[in-house]
Amino acid sequence: MKSLQIGGVEILPGETKKIELPTVSLYTDTSMCIPVFVKRGKREGPTMFVSAAIHGDELNGIEIISRLINSASIKSLKGTLIAVPFVNGYGVLNQSRYLPDRRDLNRSFPGSKKGSLAARISHLFLNEVVAKCDYGIDLHTGAIHRTNLPQIRANLDDEDTLNLAKAFGVPVLINANLRDGSLRGAAGELGVKILLYEAGEALRFDELSIRVGVKGIVNVMRHLGMLAKTKRRAKTSVEPFVARQSGWVRATDSGFVNHKKDLGDHVLKGDTLASIKDPFGTVLDYVKANAKGIVVGKQNIPLAQEGDAMYHIAYFSNPTDVVDNIEIMQDELTMS
Repeated sequence: MKSLQIGGVEILPGETKKIELPTVSLYTDTSMCIPVFVKRGKREGPTMFVSAAIHGDELNGIEIISRLINSASIKSLKGTLIAVPFVNGYGVLNQSRYLPDRRDLNRSFPGSKKGSLAARISHLFLNEVVAKCDYGIDLHTGAIHRTNLPQIRANLDDEDTLNLAKAFGVPVLINANLRDGSLRGAAGELGVKILLYEAGEALRFDELSIRVGVKGIVNVMRHLGMLAKTKRRAKTSVEPFVARQSGWVRATDSGFVNHKKDLGDHVLKGDTLASIKDPFGTVLDYVKANAKGIVVGKQNIPLAQEGDAMYHIAYFSNPTDVVDNIEIMQDELTMS
């Protein structure tokens, strides 16, 4: 097996190590680091990373990784698992999406050794972790006051990545374009295949989203041969559907919101998604669906400014089938 070093620490086949990658200290001279868990099997296999909290307020992924690395599922491993509970420790500390320099870490890749704080962290993470992997799963949630239905976003035009996305086992796959400065974009330049898992809300643990995330990562590792397939041939109960397009429906007025639709709901063009009222209860306007599809993201706070993004709709040719599979996923995970 290949030699593996992270942060100057060598990890041999069969070893498990917890490593701290030093980053820039706080004003108080308090040391900061990126925590890295590495487990290497004794047998050859792919190297895969799982990362969370690139945005510091997106906490679901921290719990997903905690459960994953303490799971009996990964005891017998081929290849190497590198798990990073949080990349943006500064944001976690401040309960903020951003870094102290007000930059978005997921718009700062590939970074540089002598640049801004964001550039230094992205450079460190990319070179010490991502570049040493064949595959990766990056864990995210919705932004503050917004929730996402469990979904995978990836370059689904790449056949290998599409197969990984299908193996993850969520009903909704969204073909997402690469953005400048993103981890996915920088990883793609290195030939690393990446899935982005979106589920839940910022600053909250969502049990369903966490269970789906843990199960999905294990599914991908089995697909890659890193973990043994289950002895009993598993029946694939959740058939994923690919959305080639999605879009946000925005508030048409400012006021107080009464939501009529929820995550996973099937909507038709013209359906009422929410009403917006003034302080006296007079309806100012209704927010309407702009196309047929599934609600995969929504605003939670019952306040809206005109132009606010309120409902994220993924467009499918057969949205009723997607709804059925969302219900199957929810039933399976809540009963387990």
